[in-house]
Amino acid sequence: MVSYEPLRFRLAYGDCDVVGIVYFAVYYPWMERAQTLWLYSHGLRSGELAEQLGVLTVGVHSDCTYRQMVRVFDELTIRIVLDRVGTTSYTLGFDFLRDGEVVTHGSMTFVCRTPEGGGKAAIPERLLEVLRTLPTPAEVPT
Repeated sequence: MVSYEPLRFRLAYGDCDVVGIVYFAVYYPWMERAQTLWLYSHGLRSGELAEQLGVLTVGVHSDCTYRQMVRVFDELTIRIVLDRVGTTSYTLGFDFLRDGEVVTHGSMTFVCRTPEGGGKAAIPERLLEVLRTLPTPAEVPT
């Protein structure tokens, strides 16, 4: 198992609108990428969870709050936090940091479903263990 390192990247023109400000929709693929790599660092593959854990995880909600303007060539780091965990669903938070300050916060909520019929399923213990490796919002500096 590889240890998870926060995802760091520098924005390019393709991430921005004509005046060099980050296009709002760019954050969603970065959140998915961070989540996929974080799972992978724990030996899980998001496309193979049915085989690995006996459940599917289905994204049911996402949002993003833009706190500060972000521009081309800014370097961002994505910090994943565990916003909420229930019995069948969980919400991951994604803090986009520039120079240690949160400039954007996104979230994605996932529900566990059975592979056979898509009915609700409890979060498997292995996935709970992995989720618990994340800090909660109260545990990260503001």
